[in-house]
Amino acid sequence: MGILGWIIFGLVIGALAKLVMPGRDPGGIIVTMVIGIVGSILGGFIGQAMGLYGANDPVGFLMALLGAILLLVIYRMATSRGRVTT
Repeated sequence: MGILGWIIFGLVIGALAKLVMPGRDPGGIIVTMVIGIVGSILGGFIGQAMGLYGANDPVGFLMALLGAILLLVIYRMATSRGRVTT
């Protein structure tokens, strides 16, 4: 998959991660999309590096989604420190 494919895949994963974890994100939709792209690349790379699956396996989609959700959680925790949420 080329870089454009990874970007499009990451955008889809970012949107799905946002659906799984609704709420306000400090950075808005652009940051959420970037987190989706980075999370899908990291999740996919780590899963393949651990030998959990090969290239083009359907489980890679799940691993990419989990990576994006994890990064979104980390981002929310990092940006909400010291703030009072209502």
